[in-house]
Parts: sequence; structure tokens; C-alpha cells
Amino acid sequence: MNFQRGRGREEPEINLIPMIDVLLVIIIFLMLTTTYSKFAGLEINLPTADVNQQNEQPNEIDVAVTAGGQVLVNKSPLATTDVNAISAALQQAAGGRNDPVIVINADAKATHQRVVDVMQAAQSAGYPHISFATQSAQ
Repeated sequence: MNFQRGRGREEPEINLIPMIDVLLVIIIFLMLTTTYSKFAGLEINLPTADVNQQNEQPNEIDVAVTAGGQVLVNKSPLATTDVNAISAALQQAAGGRNDPVIVINADAKATHQRVVDVMQAAQSAGYPHISFATQSAQ
């Protein structure tokens, strides 16, 4: 029995407003619960050398930095390790040589600050050529 003869069949509708509301709530929830993290460090791969050790050049000044932070210029230890003392020791070790190459032999456990101090001392002494000694990867 069909009691509604006069009425035609209505097309079914999909109401989009409730679906949009639900999607907006989901987007807001995801935005509030997502954590954004900034990476403060850089990923650095330190180099190793496969080259055979070359003969020592006469125009080189060896600077060694120990794990304890002691600085040695041409195998003679310095009393103080501030930049001015290292710079004076570099100038004394250079003597009359023009533009020597500073070779830094830093222990793997030496602080970066001490190595940067040696580099700054070489720059203040007027020696722009700096090289780092490495050991072969075996």
C-alpha cells in the first residue's frame, strides 16, 4: 500500500556541511598535536686520508694539540695556551721563513675550541696556510 501517491520520489541528497565540519576538526586536531622539531646540530663526516705519509717539508711548523688541551709547537710545549701565546710561539718557530705552512696535529679527543684557537693564532700571526694532519684509515 502506497499512501503517498501524489508525492514524487525525492532524490537523495548528501549534505556536505557536516562532512566539512568533521574534516576541519580533524585538521585542527592534527595541527595541534603535531610536533615540529628543529635540528640544532649539523651532520659532519670527518675526513680520513688514504695517501701515504709525505716527507716533512722544511717550511712547515708542526702544532700538536693533545687530548688534555696542551699545545706543542715543533714538539716544545707552551706554558699558556691563549691565542696570543700561540701566535708568539708560531712567529718564533717561523724565524725568517716566509709564509710557512702550519700543520695541525690534533688528538681525536681534543676540544674544537683549542684547535680553533690555534687557527686564530696562525691568522693573527699572518700565516694563512693551514693544514690538518690525518692518519690513514686501515
